[in-house]
Amino acid sequence: MTENTIATFSAAIIGGGPAGLMAAEMLSQAGVHVDLYDAMPSVGRKFLLAGKGGLNITHAEPFADFVTRYGARQADIEPLLNGFSPQMLRDWVGELGITTFVGSSQRVFPLEMKAAPLLRAWLHRLRTAGVKIHTRHRWLGWDANQALRFKHLETEKKVTADVVILALGGGSWAKLGSDGLWLPLLAERDIAIAPLQATNCGFIVAWSDIFRERFAAEPLKSISLSFTDATGQLQQKNGELMLTESGVEGSLIYALSAPLRDTLKAQGSVTVSLDLTPDKNLARITKELSRPRGSKSMSNHLRSTVGISGAKSGLLREYLPASEFSDLTKLAAAIKALPIKLIATRPIDEAISTAGGVCFSAMNTKLMLKNLPGVFCAGEMLDWEAPTGGYLLSAALASGRAAGLGAVNWLQLKSK
Repeated sequence: MTENTIATFSAAIIGGGPAGLMAAEMLSQAGVHVDLYDAMPSVGRKFLLAGKGGLNITHAEPFADFVTRYGARQADIEPLLNGFSPQMLRDWVGELGITTFVGSSQRVFPLEMKAAPLLRAWLHRLRTAGVKIHTRHRWLGWDANQALRFKHLETEKKVTADVVILALGGGSWAKLGSDGLWLPLLAERDIAIAPLQATNCGFIVAWSDIFRERFAAEPLKSISLSFTDATGQLQQKNGELMLTESGVEGSLIYALSAPLRDTLKAQGSVTVSLDLTPDKNLARITKELSRPRGSKSMSNHLRSTVGISGAKSGLLREYLPASEFSDLTKLAAAIKALPIKLIATRPIDEAISTAGGVCFSAMNTKLMLKNLPGVFCAGEMLDWEAPTGGYLLSAALASGRAAGLGAVNWLQLKSK
């Protein structure tokens, strides 16, 4: 089947994030006339913000380990990644003129660490291929004749297309376009949708006013966090987190956010255990604390013997009665296993990403909606989640590619 066979067909892509742009690339390469619509004044806004501190493109760990990061959705995401693996992603970025490197954590970054040069090069290639981008077009669903409805500059605009790809994002960072307003539009078409939930998110802790004032925005480095999840499994990970006015956030919390969220939902709260000195065992901590203190304050004693100071020391004082600081057995036990109660997730709009969305059962293997032939879905609006570390962008791009190629295949079949 040649490209010219489907060159008379048109595609409407709704959503200008990585998934939508990748779908546009697949369709335009096949010769399809592509119009891409986005509600915001420019495309790729969440992509740009995500790369503000250094764009994490993907991860260089072995593929067999990589695919496990998608948890319960591994079976759905792995086929997409087989078609656009982390190495294929790096090669694709290289074709755009962007050199990548592998950091010490095996995360992959552009050499310049920025998202903007990649997005500029990509948009230039898409426009050169004939993709037309329409901003400030908010999708309103379909009319009675199945035309797409858009709100543009306070007026309604209707569009028809031979194939449609929805890449509307999840429900976090609404100001950048991922506002979840598409949910009722698909629900009324009997599309199975899992409720959106925060993931890669912060959690709320009932700090005292004194602790909040003194230690908000302080990092807790070189710690270990563990808890028993709702299924009875022990979850444990080393890293660092950030104390906030409302609770905790940061890479360590994000990595465990899915089981933390699910356990909190099942139990009403979840108590985690913080090991403030994971490189030292309880016996060593007890022995070092037992050194003569002399005239030193307890704060100085903690700092000089076991390296506990600043926010770590503040946490101990937040949770331990003053009398227990003189009981070295209890103090050592708290240093190795300090219980912190998480009472809620932060609001979904603050989350880096969301779980939930269009169920894979509602689509065929090419990501076309079973109830809406010719309509495909891609990106974060699908029901999956992953930790930070390049996994989110990798799957978004892979799903956009799969949906785009699925649409090409559907048009080819339609043209016979």
